[in-house]
Amino acid sequence: MSILGMIIAIIFMAAGVIGTLLPALPGAPLIWLGMFFYGLLVKFHNLPWTFFLGQGLAVALIFLIDYLAGVWGVNRYGGSRESAWGSVIGGLVGVIILGPFGLIFGPFIGAVAGELYNKRPLEKAFRVGMGTIIGFMGGVILKLSIEAVMIIWFFIAVSR
Repeated sequence: MSILGMIIAIIFMAAGVIGTLLPALPGAPLIWLGMFFYGLLVKFHNLPWTFFLGQGLAVALIFLIDYLAGVWGVNRYGGSRESAWGSVIGGLVGVIILGPFGLIFGPFIGAVAGELYNKRPLEKAFRVGMGTIIGFMGGVILKLSIEAVMIIWFFIAVSR
């Protein structure tokens, strides 16, 4: 075991978890990178390619959750197809315009715009928009759970 590698891995993992809570850092990719840097320093002892493939699939799942959580919130709160698309497009455009905070406010604005486009009352549109925020928060909890499994798996693998 490399002490330097472990310190680097833990720093990356901590930054990744913080990035999941505050969308200014790419959470799961940082966790994966910490594991990879550790692997480089120990010549991948106890960390076979299947480990990194599994961890990579977990990162991909987290990215999928990022996009689907808002759509789930739209559907759960009775949103239309247009508001679901608005949520996705709003998330993408929001990140470009608002940076990390666009991940929260972009889907909200997009979902509201989609409902207003369908000539729904502002109250209904706002409720659907709030559904995207609720979906986002649920997604954060789910992502943190997956990241915890990733980190636990790493420590089990390196302790062998």
